[in-house]
Amino acid sequence: MRILGLDPGLRNTGFGVIDQQRSHMTYVASGTIKTVTDTLPERLKVIFEGVCQVIEEYQPHQVAIESVFVNINPKSTLLLGQARGVAIAAAVHHHLPVAEYTALQIKQGVVGYGHAQKAQIQEMVMRLLQLPKRPATDPADALACAIRHAHEQANPTLPNRLQGMSWRHGRWVKQ
Repeated sequence: MRILGLDPGLRNTGFGVIDQQRSHMTYVASGTIKTVTDTLPERLKVIFEGVCQVIEEYQPHQVAIESVFVNINPKSTLLLGQARGVAIAAAVHHHLPVAEYTALQIKQGVVGYGHAQKAQIQEMVMRLLQLPKRPATDPADALACAIRHAHEQANPTLPNRLQGMSWRHGRWVKQ
């Protein structure tokens, strides 16, 4: 199964594509959809078209996207929600199922700790997908979302099993 992970943002939307066969994951591609215009409608158009292009190029079977967290600034939360909305619309436009995960669920599922730092996520993504170097922040977050979804597909009881566990030396161990 091919999974597209998305980390939506108005300036940078990260994407990551992985293939999953049972519990084995393989890196396919990752990158950033950058918006350079200042108007909101144009940015949303760029995100929609960019996600559509990624879907058409890599032909994923499922999409996983990070949920919007409530920010201190309500305006920022609403704007991020719009970026997320057009990314979901692009997936649905291509008849793809969309799974949503909170940042806490993604971090817990990839790093084993719900409050992991960006560098820890990048490091675990690099190790899990056997990449030669750490991916940039936005693609790493998108790949982490795809990895979290792959774990969920391989074992739907994963969130309960991971409580009190951490990822060390290529496997889950009790803390």
